[in-house]
Amino acid sequence: MRAGRRHTAYDGPMLAPPPGLTGGALAAALARHWDLGGRLEYRPLGWGSHHYGIGDRWFVTVDELETKRRLRHEALDVAFDRLRASLAAARELADRGCGFVVAPVPTHDGDPVTRLDDRLAVAVYPFVRGQSFDWGDFACAEHRRATLAMVVALHATNGAAGAVEDFVVPHRDELEAALDRAEVPDAGPYARATSDLLAEHAAPVRALLARYDALTAAAALDRTVLTHGEPHPANTMLTPDGWRLIDWDTALVAPPERDLWMLEPGDGSVLTAYAEATGVVARPELLELYRVRWTVADIAVDTAHLRRPHTGDANDRQTFDLLRSNVISLT
Repeated sequence: MRAGRRHTAYDGPMLAPPPGLTGGALAAALARHWDLGGRLEYRPLGWGSHHYGIGDRWFVTVDELETKRRLRHEALDVAFDRLRASLAAARELADRGCGFVVAPVPTHDGDPVTRLDDRLAVAVYPFVRGQSFDWGDFACAEHRRATLAMVVALHATNGAAGAVEDFVVPHRDELEAALDRAEVPDAGPYARATSDLLAEHAAPVRALLARYDALTAAAALDRTVLTHGEPHPANTMLTPDGWRLIDWDTALVAPPERDLWMLEPGDGSVLTAYAEATGVVARPELLELYRVRWTVADIAVDTAHLRRPHTGDANDRQTFDLLRSNVISLT
């Protein structure tokens, strides 16, 4: 498996293990909850979650629950429950025979994810052999069509459980605090640079937030389905048994446009094919809503990370570079 760029509450690159986590503590949790043993190897892949391999059989993800918060002071239990709901939806799909879903392996208690301690959550997946892909656009029409076929099948799973869309952008409160020049003493080496960057570009960032608010105020939830949330190339794999969708921690009951905007290349081909397959015609205002939300989330989650205590490591440096690129692109 390989993870892609994602929008939970922190969208940064995972180039180093979570602070304070030892291999022994993780190995003990894997043995206790899954009876798994073997050599753990940290794999600096993807965005948002930390990844480990156990040989060529198991793939382990560790999430810092602080990064799953949607508000600065949200309880970690709430963040964990939201993560659990998304992964439980993936597990339900797999149990119902959706072969394209790479779902977590249940613990002995049947849970899709468990607490490693107060601040960390761990999940286990089967190691999937096949071709993985990088973040970015689809390289060919066949890949896009295959991903659309999985999305169509996902949206057709009537009755699948999951948390429901509420249009909250993770850590928007932190972004607005930064725009108001609320200081965070001793947060780390990129805190002041982040504050200065947002002060310089406050007008276009505020305009983006206003546009998002206008779109959500007019949005209707009269037709919802279980969505993946991020069906981009890096969250797909081509295996000997066919295509797979990975990284289900963003699964949510929402309008179908939540998935469709990312698949549509701009010529209407995906939207037409989706309408032919499902009878559902995508709404332009909802497609725009999710496009705008992606950019808002990029800026908000990176801002939040850099306003929390940080050391200036490789993760932090790349996060600031991404934030600066996204903010400047608005001007």
